Amino acid sequence: MQTKAPLSKSTKKTLPLLLLALPGMTYLLINNYIPMLGIIIPFKKVDYGKGILASDWVGLTNFKFLFTTPDAWVMTRNTLLYNLAFIIIGTVFAVGLAIMMNEITSFFYARYFQGMFLLPNLISMVVVSYLVFAFLNADTGLFPKSVFPALNIEEINFYTSPGYWPFILLIVFLWKNTGYASVIYLSSIAGIDKTIYEAAKIDGASKWDQIRYITLPLLKPTVIILFLFSVGRMMYSDFGLFYQVTMNSGALYPTTQTIDTYVFRGLMQLGNIGMASAAGLYQSFIGFLLVLGANYLVKKINPENALF
Repeated sequence: MQTKAPLSKSTKKTLPLLLLALPGMTYLLINNYIPMLGIIIPFKKVDYGKGILASDWVGLTNFKFLFTTPDAWVMTRNTLLYNLAFIIIGTVFAVGLAIMMNEITSFFYARYFQGMFLLPNLISMVVVSYLVFAFLNADTGLFPKSVFPALNIEEINFYTSPGYWPFILLIVFLWKNTGYASVIYLSSIAGIDKTIYEAAKIDGASKWDQIRYITLPLLKPTVIILFLFSVGRMMYSDFGLFYQVTMNSGALYPTTQTIDTYVFRGLMQLGNIGMASAAGLYQSFIGFLLVLGANYLVKKINPENALF
């Protein structure tokens, strides 16, 4: 009678860890990897009656939806420039906020300000859109009806004036996201050896000198990693920010139309998921190339901080 071979010591050690990781691995498989089979959708004219696999193959026809439209340049320009501004200005504000919060010595006030700055990130973009509407609405908004008359400024209808929205969207983005990003940088600053600062104080370094020559250089790896991750999303936009906050106002399209909002509107009007999938594949491919390019530049300048 044969007996089963006992499990090896290494198997006994790794089996509990594998079982612990199993839920997360299952989630990644279902949510991230199985949907990759849908990469064929951009190249098909999807017919719900036939199913995805049996639908007619149309090659690159769906990609004309992006490249032949007269709005192609506008939405691509807006997507890239907004994200570039969000990455650069958002990083500066987040790092500055993290440094300021790190200087708060009181435990109560430190937790209070961290919670206060983090709270906007937890608010739904639908709620944010109505908060912005309460400030900018031409009929009852705080600025057009109270602030501008008090300052003798001519009344502005923001929802029909596209020129103001690059600044409005940037302010809303910073208000909502800076707190969350600063927490990541704050955790990195908290990991810096305090004896370095003590030695700098003994040598007569001012607070600004400590920030310039200790905090910022040691924070650079974290900034670079988050920058590389952000670059990969440069072809995507925050749908809630550009669609809901602007109240889908057609007059604002010249400065608020992005690839995501354009595809959504096209999908709602035409119902063609092949075109929408083509846009998603285009965004992912360009994002992949941007990450490779940014990582290559970082590797040339400072190989130790490269992502791979």
